[in-house]
Amino acid sequence: MDIKKEVGERLKRSRKDAHYTQAQVAEMLLMTQQQYSRFENGIYELNYSQIIFLCKLYDISADYLFDLEIF
Repeated sequence: MDIKKEVGERLKRSRKDAHYTQAQVAEMLLMTQQQYSRFENGIYELNYSQIIFLCKLYDISADYLFDLEIF
């Protein structure tokens, strides 16, 4: 599977677990809901500041977001 799609699926799951809508998160990121949905659909890639913001917002680690394991 494509890493952008995998990250998007984890973003979507985390957003729903945190009880946010796409529109609410998009507003916090100063973008439209349509733009944010492209992250969850694996079309756009997140930048560093967006990754940090979403990890803090959803209370998740970047390791979880990118499915990284400690060896």
